[in-house]
Amino acid sequence: MLLESIVESSGFDVDEFALRWRELFKTYNGYVDKATGATLANFASGKNPKESGSSSSDLAGAARIAPLVYRYRNDLGELLASVKTQTAMTHNNPSVIDASDFFARVTWKVLEGETPLSAIRDVREERFSQSLLGQWTAKGVESARGDTRSVILKFGQTCHIEHAFPSVVHLIGKYEGNLSEALVENVMAGGDSAARGLVVGMVLGAHLGFGAIPVEWLSGLKRYQHIVDLLERIRKAHNP
Repeated sequence: MLLESIVESSGFDVDEFALRWRELFKTYNGYVDKATGATLANFASGKNPKESGSSSSDLAGAARIAPLVYRYRNDLGELLASVKTQTAMTHNNPSVIDASDFFARVTWKVLEGETPLSAIRDVREERFSQSLLGQWTAKGVESARGDTRSVILKFGQTCHIEHAFPSVVHLIGKYEGNLSEALVENVMAGGDSAARGLVVGMVLGAHLGFGAIPVEWLSGLKRYQHIVDLLERIRKAHNP
């Protein structure tokens, strides 16, 4: 949906994205988490997309930023503004918004040629050394030699930012050269692996490239061609 919105708007337009997001849930029959429910209620009460966000501390709001990184990989200012606005629409929590900023900066540096672990350390020192994110980053980096399932169990398997953030850093640091192993071990660690996997896949994908994704993972995606077509349209228009 975010990719479709970016293509339609030639960039990120939070009002257009919000319309698509709300339209989805009119016919959606799956699980609705607290952040989504609260955001939908805020929209229903008349709040606009910049006021609608829940107070949820879940990493999920900051985890869905890869399309924005792809669109704005040549404009750091627009990238940072868009990831924070997109996150705040549903997760208006300072730590979650900071996490979107953090991982956007990390991925930006990786696309510029830095290794993921080096980028994580640099972003921490440059922007977040005195913050909670800085503390969580240090814990994640320090844990990279540990057994993933034990480490994530210790950090916490939930989607809450204080649990998921250091777990993401652990996965990136431990499996810096192996995207598929990182994602498999993430799932095997249990809990809310989806949000963690979105961020890990984005950062390691930026580092290792398209070829690091197992072919069978791609061939099994029902909307694979649609996603590729959207990415190609963005590339041709903005990243020739």
